[in-house]
Amino acid sequence: KVQLVESGGGLVQPGGNLTLSCAASGFPFSGHWMYWVRQAPGKELEWVSGISNRGGGGMPLYSDSVRGRFTMSRDDAKNMLYLQMTSLKIEDTAVYFCAVDRGGRVKGQGTQVTVSS
Repeated sequence: KVQLVESGGGLVQPGGNLTLSCAASGFPFSGHWMYWVRQAPGKELEWVSGISNRGGGGMPLYSDSVRGRFTMSRDDAKNMLYLQMTSLKIEDTAVYFCAVDRGGRVKGQGTQVTVSS
């Protein structure tokens, strides 16, 4: 059974930084592309970033809204996924999920990120 457990969210001021983590289990993690998606209050689920599997070299991709500010990485030895978020903006406020598909159909329970002064 696929299990994804996110952590690391919290309250941060605009311009601040946070690093999210996701512990994955129940499937061959190193063989899967992995994704971060988010859902802001009253909005649809939004793709944030994705990272290729080991065969693809672990290359990350980013949405226009976070490119240059967020860095996604993975540690296949630990079955862990990370999202380093810098220069956070109020509009980054959302519940962040790690997912095994870009559409977020299979995802964890999420971790809340609130950017507010």
